Amino acid sequence: MINKKKKVCVFTGTRADYGLLYWLMREIKNSDMLELQIITSGTHLSPEFGMTVNQIEIDGFKINEKIDILLSSCSDSGVAKSIGLGIISFADAIKRLKPDIIVVLGDRTEALAITQTAMVLRVPILHIHGGEITEGAIDDYIRNAITKMSFLHCTASEEYSKRVVQMGEEPARVFNVGAVGLDHLNKTAFYSKEELSNILNFNLKKDYFIVTYHPATLGDEDPSLSIQTLLSSLEKFKEFNTIITYPNADHGGRLIIPFLVDYANSHKNRVLLLKSLGQKNYLNALKLSKLVIGNSSSGIIEAPSLQVPTINVGIRQKGRLSAKSVIDVKLSESSIISGIKKGLKKEFYANKDNFENPYGSPGASRKILNILEDHNMSGQKNFYDIDY
Repeated sequence: MINKKKKVCVFTGTRADYGLLYWLMREIKNSDMLELQIITSGTHLSPEFGMTVNQIEIDGFKINEKIDILLSSCSDSGVAKSIGLGIISFADAIKRLKPDIIVVLGDRTEALAITQTAMVLRVPILHIHGGEITEGAIDDYIRNAITKMSFLHCTASEEYSKRVVQMGEEPARVFNVGAVGLDHLNKTAFYSKEELSNILNFNLKKDYFIVTYHPATLGDEDPSLSIQTLLSSLEKFKEFNTIITYPNADHGGRLIIPFLVDYANSHKNRVLLLKSLGQKNYLNALKLSKLVIGNSSSGIIEAPSLQVPTINVGIRQKGRLSAKSVIDVKLSESSIISGIKKGLKKEFYANKDNFENPYGSPGASRKILNILEDHNMSGQKNFYDIDY
């Protein structure tokens, strides 16, 4: 008798989560016990944000469902309506695919929409990167909500595992696997500066910064004023080139883009602005850069393992575990400039202790694969009370 393969549906809504999920998707695709299904949504299907769904197909993956839910508005009401549209659309997709489990990473609104839908349809969720804190974004609320609706949990550190258990999740369903994004470190081919320069068609002979700034969706950081402050700070370091990537489609994200376009157009000789680098090119660019500047989670999780200092701007990532190589700065010119100067010091680079990564080492994708293959995905989910 031939055993039926478990149908594992991986959801991806942005260039960022796809980059992190890439090697896990490869592992599932190559498994004799699992059948890979893929649902794409969010900015993947938006020309404005690079139409990154094309990269998934170029990488050789079959996409089962493309669900377009992104509205042209980045207002609060626009984002809320996108969630509603997602719930309606994901219901039909999940009913068509009939997965045994859905894999969701992180804390985005589209991830919340598919998780809500799966819960009502009684399809279990495996959630990756739960238990974390980002006090400057509504991601915190979303991440915790996804945790409570998920059946299995794969966290990036022991501290995060404990926090998931603290939320009432049974320890037997919580696994500390490390950060999946680190799998690229021993599986991705890295280029020389000359090779990357040819790929990007941009002169990288000079040292350069990588810059990504997303809106802080909680607190009082105005996206327009914030990006102007950051770009003004970069003007103090004209001896460096800069590669800038687009923000995500959070509330206020589109307000940032015109300032980036104007800045790139007025500094064409030393600034490259891209909607998306793609995970492989991004990691290569990150590895060869002098600093990563902004508030992307890649500066917190991947950059330390690549021995690159991070200038973490503002409150978006506040509360996350970080290496000493992550320099937290306020959203002011003086603070950002001071942080950049600190990160460029030779003695800062030379201190290897600064780059000790709290998110572990490569291997998370294989650990998650084993969980997917071995777990029966059944049973009643009970609230776990901690004895104080």
